[in-house]
Amino acid sequence: MGNDERPEPRRVRLDHRQVRVLAHPLRIRLLGALRVKGPATATTLAELLSTNTGATSYHLRQLADVGLVVEEPDLGTGRQRWWRAGHDVTSWEPSDYDDDPDARAAIEWIQGDQVRHLVEHAERWFAAQHEWSPAWRDALGMGDTFMTVPPDRLKALHAELWQILERYRSEADPAAPGAERVSIFLAAYPMLGEMR
Repeated sequence: MGNDERPEPRRVRLDHRQVRVLAHPLRIRLLGALRVKGPATATTLAELLSTNTGATSYHLRQLADVGLVVEEPDLGTGRQRWWRAGHDVTSWEPSDYDDDPDARAAIEWIQGDQVRHLVEHAERWFAAQHEWSPAWRDALGMGDTFMTVPPDRLKALHAELWQILERYRSEADPAAPGAERVSIFLAAYPMLGEMR
């Protein structure tokens, strides 16, 4: 399939029920593994995530109940159930949950988990970067910049950067020589308690 024939990524904007179900350490890891690795069985996921199959099956059903994962019946044989992520892209606005304290607490936990994931990801990279080519070491990494903007301009910048990321993602050729999967984080936070 050529790049121009590639389907649009499946998207979900998390509703209150989905965000409350997703705010669990194993569930968020299961969904992440299915998004990165593709369809899998509970047994495969349990081995990948160093947990037991019973817990994995239970939490997959919880995610399925709210549409975050779906069964892949064409892959299943006998009692083996295959699962895939119900979406490629998850989105939300923190203010979506202002009227629901439980959902607000859940999204705050999810945001904190994203930061923990970024830190773990960066630490694994720092430990292994010497094994990568100079071209990759120069291409990977992180940077920052500082600016003073009102919220509407920051939101516009965020939307424009996501459009660029989506364009690169849709044009990506996984079979290109030297291609590797990379994770790209986009974050903006106020400089609370810091020099402004």
